[in-house]
Amino acid sequence: MVMQLGKGIQPEKDWPAAVEVLNEGGASDIVLLCEHASNHMPAEYRQLGLDASHLQRHIAWDIGAAEVTRLLSARLEAPAFLSGYSRLLIDLNRPLGTSGSIPVLSEDTDIPGNVGLDEAERERRAAIMFTPFHDRVAAQLDRRAKDGRATRIATIHSFTPVFLGIARPWHAGVLYDRAGDFGEAILAGLRRDGKLNAAANVPYVITRDADYAVPIHGDDRGIPAVLIEIRQDLLASRSGIEAWADRVAAALPAQQKEKAS
Repeated sequence: MVMQLGKGIQPEKDWPAAVEVLNEGGASDIVLLCEHASNHMPAEYRQLGLDASHLQRHIAWDIGAAEVTRLLSARLEAPAFLSGYSRLLIDLNRPLGTSGSIPVLSEDTDIPGNVGLDEAERERRAAIMFTPFHDRVAAQLDRRAKDGRATRIATIHSFTPVFLGIARPWHAGVLYDRAGDFGEAILAGLRRDGKLNAAANVPYVITRDADYAVPIHGDDRGIPAVLIEIRQDLLASRSGIEAWADRVAAALPAQQKEKAS
């Protein structure tokens, strides 16, 4: 049963669009995704039984990633697709039906409101939050293919400096599976700053049971696709966010030339 909205809550704000699209007709061959852009949770979910402070943590969204994505979209003239809901409701970068899709445990935190969900609620969240996002991305990629436009995908994420008590030394990671040339070119660009600790496939690796965008929108279509991770403490200020947007923009290799017909 859907609960009534709290007093003063506007439906369009409580239930925003699943995807925020920027610069959809942008000239760049880069298409940006930010699947963990928002920590928004409609009132009916009652914060999934969590204290409000948990919604400001990494378990609810990727801190700083949305701001970096918006700046990159403007700097590169690139289309960008940003999520409208918290990853705790349904994770846009996890395949449907996997344990990470609607987590009952995130890092070391139990998520009471996700325990024992029936299939109807799982399908409802997918229909409202997951499918519209990925359909919009797929439509963009279909149009670009039809128009013969070169395309590369960069998904923008952030990671915690410490995970379950273990410190992470990297400033950034570039994750990829089939797009090794693209990923290594970005790393080479980041490493032009000798003070940066940037590495391939850290702090995670791309797998089909734990990732969605890179394998589905990228590898399966033959589109070079990477996931860029930036450590969250480096995005704690506006100056840090702007600096990292500049770094990533500069590190992306020059736009591919269209293939001759």
